[in-house]
Order: sequence, then structure tokens, then C-alpha cells
Amino acid sequence: MCKISLPIAELKPALIGLGKIINKRWTLPVLSHVKIERTKDGWIALTGTDLDSFVTVRLEQPSDGEPISILVPYDEFQKIAKNCQKTDSLLVTGDDKTVTVEYPVGQQTAEAKLTSLPVTDFPEVPRIKGEAVPINDGVRQSIHEAFDCASTDETRLILNSAYIDVSKDEGHYVVGTNGSHLYSSNSFKLQMKECVVLPTHKFFGFKEFNNDGEWQLKLATADHKDSVHWFQITSRRWRFIGRQIEGGYPNWRQVLPGDSQFTSSIQLDEFDTLADAIDRLPDHDVLHHGIGIELKDRAVSLLWKPDKDHEWKRLPVTVHQLTGNDITVFLNRHYLCKALRFGLNRFDSIDPMSPVKFSHEGRQIIVMPVRAESTATAASQAQETPSQPAAPSPAANEERTPMVNDPNTNGNNTPAEPISIDAQLASIIIDAEALKTTVQDTLGEVNVLCKKLKSFQREHKSSAKDLQSVRSTLEKLQSVRI
Repeated sequence: MCKISLPIAELKPALIGLGKIINKRWTLPVLSHVKIERTKDGWIALTGTDLDSFVTVRLEQPSDGEPISILVPYDEFQKIAKNCQKTDSLLVTGDDKTVTVEYPVGQQTAEAKLTSLPVTDFPEVPRIKGEAVPINDGVRQSIHEAFDCASTDETRLILNSAYIDVSKDEGHYVVGTNGSHLYSSNSFKLQMKECVVLPTHKFFGFKEFNNDGEWQLKLATADHKDSVHWFQITSRRWRFIGRQIEGGYPNWRQVLPGDSQFTSSIQLDEFDTLADAIDRLPDHDVLHHGIGIELKDRAVSLLWKPDKDHEWKRLPVTVHQLTGNDITVFLNRHYLCKALRFGLNRFDSIDPMSPVKFSHEGRQIIVMPVRAESTATAASQAQETPSQPAAPSPAANEERTPMVNDPNTNGNNTPAEPISIDAQLASIIIDAEALKTTVQDTLGEVNVLCKKLKSFQREHKSSAKDLQSVRSTLEKLQSVRI
């Protein structure tokens, strides 16, 4: 019977990668299997799928033998491979009902028989015939950063993606947003004519896939027999095929402030160290995670406080260059740290209520300010300049809807123009997005806590079982008469 030899050194990372797409809880049995095939040229490939996506990995070297295709249950196959040494190899053979896996145990060979399924039950892998577009390291980094800024809200599926926008000839962009902050990068131009919406997927963060050479992107042509808009990203040995998210991506350009609008600019130094410092500072604001950036008297400080009842404290920040008016802006600390860790060290602002921009060499993140929940302090008041009204204090922000001026008065206690309904609705939407993000973060923390509690429970049960065993042994020893 024809056997396929699989080196453990290549098989283990292959199964880890396939495990990012194989769902163990699928009710369709074939989706919990790995398809192993050897071509007529001797190349061996392993494939897994969840119907929406397909991942294939090819082994380094071809082997002798006839063409063969079999299905192997992923869980049992992984357990066998996990217990083998890196220098070992598995021999796999089988038919539509049973797969036999031979593996070394010491100086002997063990054999495991696993239940299989007909290979014809495995979904057909789409064939993408479009022209390959090289994705260099810079574009790949931008795609990962866009994924990191994308939404996780399943009700806003179109935003669960990285959008490659090639609609403008003068520049192409990679974009990602969750509605509260927006990432874009345009330091490249791709040989593409169609925009593409790449869905977020944990496989894209897989180390082996990212370290396996330059990516190549293909889009299914319009005359493809399948109505689904497939895309394919390949490296040297890995291939990911997925469905594009259908629907029009929002007009992201309309939220970008013009460069002429910015009145203050800060060029930050040691931004990685600054991000670490922000992570260590107490987070008094469970809703907005607010932290302030203050430009005052040619000095820059972070504004923070131990809890909501304390006054704001200053943390001096080293800067390379600063220009413009004094200003104080409060932001979500998570977005601030994200921008710093992306290396976006230039900070531009308009006023305390307008979007701010973090940028560096064609990459940028636009962030909406948040409410400063505090009492009025001198540290949190912006300076009045001849060219613009005095900025509202954090106390005013706390008592009013964020990013909306008082519709009845201005800074001089004289009647002001009423705020439009659109502006008020935009403000409410921003607050709703911030609340949604907070709830998602809280759920994540609850999940982590649940995992810790379950782990503690298992350890407790194990300790109780060991203690009971010791007690039983002692009781037996006490009953022994000498």
C-alpha cells in the first residue's frame, strides 16, 4: 500500500498553522479533518478549511510514490505528532474508512488506526487564476496594522477587515477602522485595478506564514464559475484562500482633517518607552480610558490621575520638536499606545474636540478625543489665542455631551449659534462606539478571569485528589499491626 512520509520537523508547525482554521466544534465532520495529498510530481501538501477559508502548506521536499489523497482527523493526528521527536517521521496510508499512522516509539514502531472519511467529501479548493500582485514587507506591515485597528463587532462585518483602496491613481491605501479610530497607509502603489476587502483572520498573524517570504495576492477574475469573490495570498510554501467581504467600504477619506487645519504639532522622542510608561499608569476612567496630552509653555506632559476623585497629575514627556498653540487633548490611552507602538511619533491637533492625527512616513491614525472626567484644573485648560476661542475645560466636557459645545452660550457668556442635529448625533455615536469598545475590553478581561478560575479549580481538584490518596494510604498504614 502506498505510504506518505511526513517529517515531524515540518509536520508540527504545519499542524499549528492548520489549527488556526480548523474548528474543533463543527457539526460537519469533514471540517475537522486534514487533507493530505501527494501529487504525481511527489509534492506533499496538507489542507484545512472552515468553508469560508482554505489553508494549504507544502512540504519542503518531494518524495517518491504514487499520487494519493486521504483525510486524517486533526485532533488525533496532532496528538500523535506532538509526542514524537523532531528527528522522527510519520508514515501515513489509508482509504475512505481507515487511516493508519506509523510512528517510532523508542527502537520500535507503533501503529495507530484512525477513522477516516471519503476524500470526495472534502470541499473543493477554489482555483484563483488572477494575476499575482507582490505584497512587500512594508505593505504586509500596513495590512497587519490595519487589522489591529479593525472592528470586532460582528454586526459591522464590513469593518472587520483591512481595506486595500486603489481607487485613486495618485496613491493606494491600506485602511482599517472600528469607528473610533482610523488607520491608513499610503507609502506604496500596487499593480491592482480593483479594491479588495480582506477579512480579519487569526491565520494572518501566524509566525510561519509571515516568515515564509514575500506574499503574493491574487483576486478571482470576473468570469470565475463561482459567484463568490475569492482572494488568495501565498508565501513560499503557504497559501490562504478566503472570501472577500461583500459590500461597499465606508468613505473613510471624509473623516481625514486637512493639513492646513492643524494648529499644534509635537514630534515625540522615545515613543516605545512612552507607551510602556502609559501602560503602567493607573487607568481611572473605565469608560473612556482617558489620558491627556498637554502642550503648555513650550513643554509637553501627560495628564493622568490615580482615580477619578484625584486632581490631574503631570508626567513630563521628552519631545524632539513642537510648534503651534498651547492645547490639552484627552484620548483613549489604548489608541494612544497603539499609535506609539506603530512608530507614529508625530502628533497633530486642531482643538480639544476635533480629531487628532498620529503619523510617520505615510502611515497615520486618526483618533477622536474623549471626555475628560475631572474637576476643573488649571492643568487641563487650554490657552486662549487671538485666532480661536478659549478651549473648554475638562469640567465643561464632563457636564456636557463630549465634543459638542454648549448650544446656549460661548466663552463670553453671549448667545452662540445652536449646534446642528447632525453634530449632536455624531457626538452620540462617538460615545456609543467608546462604550462598545469598553464593553468588549471588559468581556475580554472577564474571559481571562474565567480561564484563571477554571485553572485554579483544576489545580484544586488535583490537590484534593492527591490529598485524599495520601489520607487513604495513611489509614491503611494505621491499620497495619506489627
